[in-house]
Amino acid sequence: MSMYSSSNSLFALVDVNNFYVSCERVFQPKLEAVPMVVLSNNDGCAVARSAEVKALGVKMGTPWFKMQDLAKKHGIEAYSSNYTLYGDMSSRVVQVLRSFTPNLEIYSIDESFLQIETVLKQYQDTIELGQGIKQKVKETTGLPVCVGIGASKTLAKFANHLAKKHQQFAGVCDVNAMPKEALYQWMSETEVSEVWGIGRQLAKKLKAQDIHSVFDLLQAPPQVMRQQYGVVMERLCYELRGVSCLKLEEVAPAKQQIIASRSFGKLVTSQVELAESVATHAARAAEKLRGQASVTGALTVFIQTNPFKQNEPQHHQSVTIPLADPTDNTLALTNAALAGLKQIYQPNFRYKKAGVILNLIGDKPTMQQSLFEDMECKGKSASLMKAVDAINTRFGNAVIRSAATGTNGTKQAWQMRSSNKSPNYTTKWDELPVAR
Repeated sequence: MSMYSSSNSLFALVDVNNFYVSCERVFQPKLEAVPMVVLSNNDGCAVARSAEVKALGVKMGTPWFKMQDLAKKHGIEAYSSNYTLYGDMSSRVVQVLRSFTPNLEIYSIDESFLQIETVLKQYQDTIELGQGIKQKVKETTGLPVCVGIGASKTLAKFANHLAKKHQQFAGVCDVNAMPKEALYQWMSETEVSEVWGIGRQLAKKLKAQDIHSVFDLLQAPPQVMRQQYGVVMERLCYELRGVSCLKLEEVAPAKQQIIASRSFGKLVTSQVELAESVATHAARAAEKLRGQASVTGALTVFIQTNPFKQNEPQHHQSVTIPLADPTDNTLALTNAALAGLKQIYQPNFRYKKAGVILNLIGDKPTMQQSLFEDMECKGKSASLMKAVDAINTRFGNAVIRSAATGTNGTKQAWQMRSSNKSPNYTTKWDELPVAR
């Protein structure tokens, strides 16, 4: 019998363990149990660590150059980020989860919330359902997951934390089915910073009030916490009591701003290379825009030198280009971005980064049309973009692209460093894994 009667909802949070590392291990079994990290853009910092590396005390965000001695001593393998692979593997996990219930919220690339109270009658109990999810994801994708179950999303997140940290749960924890005394004990042993939404600075403030554990926060009066920290904190307090205040977002809200940018693999001086970079970012932003069925009415281009090289001349500049007619067309956005770049580019500077920001984003189906808009031309544009997206989805990212992004057929020197990137095993025919 559930310890809470104030809510009929039941949530499961499914989280892939060490997601980036696990994706690499699926296609390279030799990496299993090998200490390894996945590095950020330009092979800078550790953005994912295997359990073996965590055990060595390596923190998230540790620069790779600071790990060299440790890497040699313990044989740590380092891989460049392969976001194409990770994104595709994430989609495959979600596809498996939808086979259990259509009531699903994709929270991040490696986490999804499921609302499960309506599907429980098919299983003996919640643990059987959780183990079934865990097993099917593993069999279908090769990825290991943990499942946390609770009467609210916050409790499901807490349960997932317990499932990952304590082997006795075998990867599945249901705090809703726990005896009250057992749950309170786990909460007492868990720091308040582990509560979903409690960041480092907020945790410091709470500890100054003698709220050190999850159980301490559970005991705090929600109305008092609202007066001190706002309505979000009040909701978290109620959620810890099993009152579901945060509903499932089955359809992610459209982004009101889309940013596409990357630091360069080397410092760039020529306008030609900057133009290739800006055009590439404009194409990526346009694809994201179409993915959420939106159009944009303005575009911002920015370029900047390396602020950490204080001994070099600095130039940070941006410009916003208004669009006469809101659009999602890659070619139109590329032309606008390149026009903006011409306005802000200055020679004799060594640029570190460039990017494109889409502003004034609106819903495409409801966007008011211009009186002078050529509807036939607009229809052809929509058909062209649909065909480009379909081809790129099927055969790999940027198979079809504008000439402005570069036509030399090789990796441009300005692109970010990725000296040890794994193949795109699941999205490119010529990079499919080969069984030997």
